[in-house]
Formats: sequence, C-alpha cells, structure tokens
Amino acid sequence: RPTLCLLLTDQIPTLTKPTLATSALGGFITASTFVLEQPRCTFTGPQDTVIWLVVARPEAVPSFNNSVKPGSPARAFQQFLNSTLAYMTLNTTLLNYPCPKKPGEITVLRVGSETSCTSDANRPTCNGPLPNPGPYQVKFLALNGSEPVAETAWSDPITLRTAKPPSSIPGKGSGRSAGMIALTSILSILFAILLAGLVAMLVWGSDVGGGSSTFSKPEAVTVRRYNTHHVYDQPAARL
Repeated sequence: RPTLCLLLTDQIPTLTKPTLATSALGGFITASTFVLEQPRCTFTGPQDTVIWLVVARPEAVPSFNNSVKPGSPARAFQQFLNSTLAYMTLNTTLLNYPCPKKPGEITVLRVGSETSCTSDANRPTCNGPLPNPGPYQVKFLALNGSEPVAETAWSDPITLRTAKPPSSIPGKGSGRSAGMIALTSILSILFAILLAGLVAMLVWGSDVGGGSSTFSKPEAVTVRRYNTHHVYDQPAARL
C-alpha cells in the first residue's frame, strides 16, 4: 500500500480529453489538418503555466513520456514518423485560455496549419501539415517550467480526409458522366453554328437593305417656273 500511495502522489491530474470543433465549422477536417476546441476552463494554476499540444500516433500513446522536453529530437515535428511517433506544438500560456470565453469569440485551434517551417530544423515545435491520413491522437499537457503539472486524457482517434482516386469511381456512373459531357459538347457546337448563321444573316440583310435603298431613292426633279402671261382679246377688226 505505501508503494501504491507513492505512485498516486507522483501522478499528475488527468482532465477532460480534447474534442474536435463542431462540424458546422467549414473545413474542420482536411487532408492535412484538423480543428480542435481550445482547452478553455480545463486547466487551473498560475497564468504563466505553458500549455502544449501533443500529437501522436496511437501506437505511441501507451508509452508516451511526459518528461521528454518539447523541442528535443524525440519531440520534433521534423522527425515525426521517422525517429519519433509524437511531437509537441502550439505552446501558449494559460493566460491565453481565459474562462469563460467572450461571446462570439472563436476558440479553436487548427492543427497542421504552418507550411513555412515544415523542413526547418530550427523550428522543432512547428505546427506543420500532417503527413498522412492517420489516425492521430492528441492531448494537452501543462508544464510549469519543465515539470508536467497537469494533462488531459488522450482524444479519440482522428482520421483525416483522403482524395478518391479516379479508378474508385464506379464505371456506370462514369459512363453517364462521359455521355453527359459528350452531349453538352455537341449542343455547344450546334449552338455556336446557329449563332454564327444568325449573325451572318443579319450582316447580309443589312447590306442588301442598304443597297436597295440607293436604287429606290427618288431622283431629284427640277421644276422650272414659268410666268403666266395674260392674253387679252384683240378688238375685232373694223371693217
């Protein structure tokens, strides 16, 4: 029993596990990122306590060691899935997770959003894009200096989206799609021919109309003006 008590006192508090952001948030899971709710009202203690996010493959969860320092080769993003199965990122102080949150405030974290530091060995805590669909598990770990003081439980496994290869599209559906594309192309060509014909007719009609108007134009008629002279009856010749 004394040994059991010793083990219990050496353990740090385990708090509520992280959760994904609501599905109403657009793009909350992509091919290389996912979005978590911030750990608001989860940790208590000094405001300068540093909260880290641990991202791990499920097989690394049972043997994960909280004492390994963030930024060390065993916790570097650039070594993830090579020499290590877990890394630590998104560090911030407890001050930045106030409780309760303000109305209308966005309180989420996007994991995998940094692309500039993916290969930068000087940024071992890079929040880089996740390399494959996973699955992954995450937890928040609170450090006071270098000492772990509290942690959340591990999240449920998180699997990212994958793009479907063209070969996975059913053949029947593909046939209908190809048929629709062909029909659309034919109709487009016919419409273009019809439109060109209409334009040609309008141009030809305007030319003919303009030419006929020159022939139908009445010629100018010059009317000479004559002064009318009155003719008086001559008196009868006197015999």
